[in-house]
Amino acid sequence: MSFCVVGPAYPFRGGIAHHTTLLCRHLAERGEVSAAVFKRLYPWFLFPGRSQLDPSIHAFGINSLPMIDSLDPRTWVDTGRFVRDLAADIVLIQWWQPFFGPCLASIASRAKDRSKVVFICHNVLPHERMPFARSLAMRALRHGHAFIVHSGQDMRDLKSLMPDLPPHAIRQTVHPQYEVFPKTGMTKEEARRRLGVEGRIVLFFGLVRKYKGLTDLVDAMPLVKTPDVTCIVAGEFYDRKADYVAQVERLGLVGRVRLIDRYVPNEEVEQYFAAADVVALPYRSATQSGIAQIAFRFERPVIATSVGGLPESIDDGRTGILVPPGDPNALARAIDRYFEEGLESGYSSAIREDAQRFSWDRVIEAIQTLGDSIRA
Repeated sequence: MSFCVVGPAYPFRGGIAHHTTLLCRHLAERGEVSAAVFKRLYPWFLFPGRSQLDPSIHAFGINSLPMIDSLDPRTWVDTGRFVRDLAADIVLIQWWQPFFGPCLASIASRAKDRSKVVFICHNVLPHERMPFARSLAMRALRHGHAFIVHSGQDMRDLKSLMPDLPPHAIRQTVHPQYEVFPKTGMTKEEARRRLGVEGRIVLFFGLVRKYKGLTDLVDAMPLVKTPDVTCIVAGEFYDRKADYVAQVERLGLVGRVRLIDRYVPNEEVEQYFAAADVVALPYRSATQSGIAQIAFRFERPVIATSVGGLPESIDDGRTGILVPPGDPNALARAIDRYFEEGLESGYSSAIREDAQRFSWDRVIEAIQTLGDSIRA
């Protein structure tokens, strides 16, 4: 088969860009791959962070053509024609945000003339409320021949938007691991020395946004009975950092909750996970989580809420602990149980045993199966 991938990639940062890179690398093992990527992603007035660009020294790039400007319809038409003229067997379009609905609709409407269009849906609908989200999503997704989702929640959302989709046009696969981050075997002791931390460490990693429930984790910390537990929050704040600082100070947690407000470059990711005893995902809503897969990449168990697709990837009592969302008391009890019962070693072993379950082979096989069923 031949493939064309449409989505964000380096020099843009973040999980979708990393996913595009890994997708292209694994597809290249099965056939010829082209990539049409963004040259401008979010306009500045819609981006809450400091920079959209990846500051990593060791960036993960691919051979691609930066041609899509999210604000310039002329580039949508040109990209659509380019992808159409490639006439790849399958065109794979990354879908995660309705803002890109008109742009990706323009590309997909042209690509489908000569190729089978498959949308990879990271979030069928956005985490936060957004005007016209459903109509913008439908504008693009209606041009797809088939769809891949990574959670049951996204499957339900997709079927609510497109109730007439035939079963053979949808495949649900687990979110694959992010293999792009270097894994050098750094010890916990070395990682903690670099970060200047000690004791028992709970890690909250990634962009800080309301739906991720960091306020619940901070509220849980005074309730934790296990001594010498520190929570490290490593990621850029898309919410008002001052609100979290005030919460930490109000609860007397200065020193026990460490806020590191910056995007963590690729070469520093390992040290945060190597330093941690457990990773916290206190989400109030979710479809699936790339952070969970980074944790599993570094064999770190997780304490997470039972929302969206998280229970589908986290084996409660084996690779992590699941608790109800919005419940700081339950989070605190789970943290205490984790340390009191010494669960790290057994859970980490189970994560290693499950590595094949989160292999990219599952995603690639789903893509090929969809391609075969569409042609049939």
